[in-house]
Amino acid sequence: MKDLQQAIQFSKDHESLWDRNVNGAWGVHVNDPPPWNRLLGPVHDRGPVSGAISVDGQVLTTWGEPDRADLTFSIAKTYLALLAGVAFDRGLLPNVSEPVHIRVPGIGFDDEHNARITWAHLLQQTSEWRGECFGLSDQADHFRAVTFGRAPDGKKGDLRRVQAPGTYWEYNDVRINQFSLALLHLFGRPLPEVFREAIMQPLGASEDWQWVGYDNAWIELNGQRMQSVPGGTHWGGGLSISANDQLKVARLFVDDGIVDGRRIISSEWLARMKTPCALAPYYGYLVWLNHERRVFPSVPASSYFAIGAGSSFTWIEPERKMAVVVRWLNSAHADEFFGLVLKGVDGVVGR
Repeated sequence: MKDLQQAIQFSKDHESLWDRNVNGAWGVHVNDPPPWNRLLGPVHDRGPVSGAISVDGQVLTTWGEPDRADLTFSIAKTYLALLAGVAFDRGLLPNVSEPVHIRVPGIGFDDEHNARITWAHLLQQTSEWRGECFGLSDQADHFRAVTFGRAPDGKKGDLRRVQAPGTYWEYNDVRINQFSLALLHLFGRPLPEVFREAIMQPLGASEDWQWVGYDNAWIELNGQRMQSVPGGTHWGGGLSISANDQLKVARLFVDDGIVDGRRIISSEWLARMKTPCALAPYYGYLVWLNHERRVFPSVPASSYFAIGAGSSFTWIEPERKMAVVVRWLNSAHADEFFGLVLKGVDGVVGR
């Protein structure tokens, strides 16, 4: 365990540069140009570097405050992809290549441009959706730069020419929030309810998590007032969850959708999530792929990741049936940390 403890200490020594208090240098919105540089939903202070590691369903170690529910930012995008899988398995979303407006008309996918957007485009971040979602214009994410994607050709928030759906990859939040709204209409129920029923309860997760939307993200649906939730915490809201609960979600990937003898999500959907996007081969259905060893050179090509700002990581290493969750790690040191974890785990399990 010595090498593994050294890896854990390395993470503690390389904590996120974000303040622990939300009133300090904290968040993604602060880097946006006006008028998008403000919070629209609730946020809360964060804890220390925390994490958990399991191999073949057995927890090897935890550190920090693994039971603390902290905001996990864009890892919520991967959870939206899981919810899309639930819809797929239930027959609500039988064809991801079908235009979104066919099943959910009247919510922003009906004009000539947006009518060509499919569910697959949204899942791969190639939708090029145009419009406003709860007051946020798609322009807010134009020329968006992310650590593990390609560099943009312009300055974030500057208006660019929008491409045809399915022809341009751009990491974004506004379009993902529009995807979440489409899923809400598809299920006809608040997504946190579906997530709790379909994913979290079967996994035996705690009830100490919450997924909330922006203050203005309320709609009337089926005669009820419901809140649409974002796929991150770029402008507040989002998913607060503990490292230990995230490790349980990671088991879905490690065990190919079967947990404790029960199939929670289909193997076919998980395979689709891991299929590279033609425009961005390091990206699948709202997950980061490492098959070219571009995202993290120090870990196997079989590995894939859910990644959130701050930084939060869920790492799935299928060859070892290993899952790693780490919160509030400085992303500049993530690759080295994962390399140390790999060495430490192999030392423990005797690989």
